[in-house]
Amino acid sequence: MTRRRLINGLVQMQIQWSGTLDEVAFLARIYDLDALPSYDSRFATAAQDIAQHRLGNLDWDDDWIFQDARFGLADGDEALLAFLAEMLHPAVRLDLSEVEQLRAFLNDNLIHDGYELVQVDAVSGAPIFAPRRIGPGVRGTMKNLIFAAIGPKPEIVLDDAVNNDLRIVRNEQGCLVYDRPLTASLTWTELTDWWADREGLSGWSPRDVARSLYQRLDESLGDNGAERRILRTYADRYIRLGPDIPALIPQVYLHYDPYTRQRHLTGTSPLERQRMDFLLLLPHQVRIVIECDGKQHYADDDGLASPRRYAAMMAGDRDLRLKGYEVYRFGGAELVESPATIRMLEAFFDRLAARYAE
Repeated sequence: MTRRRLINGLVQMQIQWSGTLDEVAFLARIYDLDALPSYDSRFATAAQDIAQHRLGNLDWDDDWIFQDARFGLADGDEALLAFLAEMLHPAVRLDLSEVEQLRAFLNDNLIHDGYELVQVDAVSGAPIFAPRRIGPGVRGTMKNLIFAAIGPKPEIVLDDAVNNDLRIVRNEQGCLVYDRPLTASLTWTELTDWWADREGLSGWSPRDVARSLYQRLDESLGDNGAERRILRTYADRYIRLGPDIPALIPQVYLHYDPYTRQRHLTGTSPLERQRMDFLLLLPHQVRIVIECDGKQHYADDDGLASPRRYAAMMAGDRDLRLKGYEVYRFGGAELVESPATIRMLEAFFDRLAARYAE
């Protein structure tokens, strides 16, 4: 039903699915047309077949692509969603008003199947879209990633409030700032490539670059053995599964509270949680927060239960979840040094990966 609605809507809107490209050029962006067969015995490849019948003879209907088994648009969601997202790409469609009109139409139909097309990047101000399931994921475009601070807290100002450009004016040397364009996800490969450029490690092997970055991330954990066990267990996944899995990013600044001194004087804080213990950035704007709770999260300075601290922690979790973040907490007692702890963490990361598998 959704496919029929899409076909009929495109006809009514008089929008060509290939945009400013011819159909062969459009399809070549997402398929290897020379590896697909021809339905016409005169030709060897799908590229020649389509060129003849759509650019030459014009004897195929405009909606032929939706029924052609070679492209799988009638067989499952993944192929169709990738095709629809490509229709909005700036290399395909330049008119931003048309892009927005088409995106709204597509989303109005995809919502019935639990999907939407969301912006994940931009090229020269033109949006790039990708599909995601409605529900999980954080809306908006990532702009800043400040993490793995060592030593004093960085002091941050808005250098350009219009563009939301931040500048660290003090203690910058103690933290890492990912200064490449941020898309919906961040893999260990991408993070190590950035680290190699930042540190001038172009002659190093990938293994040595990864080890150097891991040591720097590990250093940001100070003497927190529980957090270190989480990072170490996840690092073993890189070794076992390869570097294209999401990067586990420690000590990520979520809020910056410029009123620290006033907070100490008044006993209040506009932003309780300043920093996330770990962050995973997954495809489709899924952001996973992992927290390791020592007694400071639920007890006062004398070690007595503190309902106020516990309530503040829960309020922070609610706020994150309402923004679309997924929050997973570990109690410090779960993370003692033992083989059982490692097995528990391995099982957790396996189940997390399975839950968010594309």
